[in-house]
Amino acid sequence: MSIVSEFRSFIMRGNVVDLAVGVIIGGAFGKIVSSLVADVIMPPIGLLLGGVDFRDLKITIQEAIPAANGTAATTEVALNIGIFMQTIIDFLIIGGAVFAVIRGVTALQRMATRDQQDPATPAPQPAAPTPSEQLLTEIRDLLRQQRG
Repeated sequence: MSIVSEFRSFIMRGNVVDLAVGVIIGGAFGKIVSSLVADVIMPPIGLLLGGVDFRDLKITIQEAIPAANGTAATTEVALNIGIFMQTIIDFLIIGGAVFAVIRGVTALQRMATRDQQDPATPAPQPAAPTPSEQLLTEIRDLLRQQRG
C-alpha cells in the first residue's frame, strides 16, 4: 500500500473527519464568544466601573523609552490585565456551553438507552443467597434474639 493511499484511507475515517469538523466549528464558536465578551459584555461592565475600557486596563512595568528620532528605543513592558480578564470570561462562557452540550447529549443517550430496553422483559431477579450467606444470616438472627 502506498503512502498516498494509506494517508487517504486515514483521512477518510469517520473519526478524523468528525474531529476536523469539530475543530472548525469550535474555532468559529470561539470567535463568536470572543466578540460577545469584548463587544457586548465588557463595555457595560466597564461603564458600570466608571468608564473603564478593559482592553486598555494594564499594569505598566516599564514605560516605553523614546529615542531621539521619535521612534521607540525600548518598548513598553506591561501586564494586560483587561485582555486577560476578557480571555477568562471567554473561557468560562465556552466551558459553560460545552458543559451544557455534553450534559444534553448524555441525557439524550440515557433516554435512547431507556427506549431501547424491551418493557416486556422482566427485571432480572437477584441471585439466591449462597449456603454460607444463609448460615451467616441464621447466626446473625440468633445473636439478635439472645441480646434482645
